[in-house]
Amino acid sequence: MAEIQLKSLAHSYNAQPTGPDDYAIRQLDHVWERGGAYALLGPSGCGKSTMLNIISGLLEPSEGEVLFDGRRVNELSPRERNIAQVFQFPVIYDSMTVFDNLAFPLKNNKVPGSQIKARVHEIADVLEITDKLYKKAKNLTADEKQKVSMGRGLVREDVSAILFDEPLTVIDPQLKWKLRRKLKQIHEQFDITMVYVTHDQLEASTFADKIAVMYGGQIVQFGTPTELFERPNHTFVGFFIGSPGMNLVAVERRPEGVMFNRVFVPLEPWQNSLLQRVKSDNIKIGIRPEFIEISENPSDETLEARLLDLEDLGTYKIATVELGGESLKVRQSEDYQGEVGDLVHLLFPKQWLMLYVDEFLIKEQQ
Repeated sequence: MAEIQLKSLAHSYNAQPTGPDDYAIRQLDHVWERGGAYALLGPSGCGKSTMLNIISGLLEPSEGEVLFDGRRVNELSPRERNIAQVFQFPVIYDSMTVFDNLAFPLKNNKVPGSQIKARVHEIADVLEITDKLYKKAKNLTADEKQKVSMGRGLVREDVSAILFDEPLTVIDPQLKWKLRRKLKQIHEQFDITMVYVTHDQLEASTFADKIAVMYGGQIVQFGTPTELFERPNHTFVGFFIGSPGMNLVAVERRPEGVMFNRVFVPLEPWQNSLLQRVKSDNIKIGIRPEFIEISENPSDETLEARLLDLEDLGTYKIATVELGGESLKVRQSEDYQGEVGDLVHLLFPKQWLMLYVDEFLIKEQQ
């Protein structure tokens, strides 16, 4: 396993890029620490697969360096980098048995036969395909083929890292959760550096210790699932993480707070102080539906809104309220009994009210 460092990395598929919009990956620095379980999360087209292919050696970056344990590997092939990669669709030999598919990477590395058998059985047991070992791969289901493909990536003990490019796309939804947990157990058992690309926040949170969220060719936040949820560093992270995502409202600065459509929202003193120093007028406030409180009674700290809709999702309800012309989502318990059209009073707890300038979170200076 290896530490993987991306240094001043950028990539464009345009031979002569003229601006930021020509780059699939905009210049960034990042480190995947040795032995970590990471997810690379973002929507289609944000640069996830491009970055994975640069790390693996399938693609050479336009700018910057890729370092494995401090050694530049830009010019090295995937084989020379000692990388295992599992793709979106199964990559196996249909004419071979499952055993031979799993053994193939080991045979190529001249591993002794007795060790090959032991390792193949170990991985097959972990993936629960031991009973399929002597079946032809062409006779397997799509789920089973992808398990074999994953096993080919996991079977080698000497790899620098294993890269997963949306590996559960073809897996039956009922099996996805089980396989995500299985990959997590494999990581804990073998302590391999793993990077898992996905557009699914549940997959990322289930698998990874830390998640890198990509947007527009940049990593806009790198942190634990809790950090991404509680302190989104970018408005996209707030919107993309959570169901429903963070409420975001464009506002204007005012003394001691901000305002939108005649609704004044007070801020913490440190937020006001920092806000007065910035020149940009691209200012937003954000708060998650889980953190807004609804009261039937007004107070000096509440804001009057109207209940537009109430969606019952079984274990909880999602209320849609209108405040100053803006539609906000509020998560409530299953016992909440509001009626559409009711006036309600919203409280924004100050510790959960985020302030964004040019889409990035304004943070308290220590």
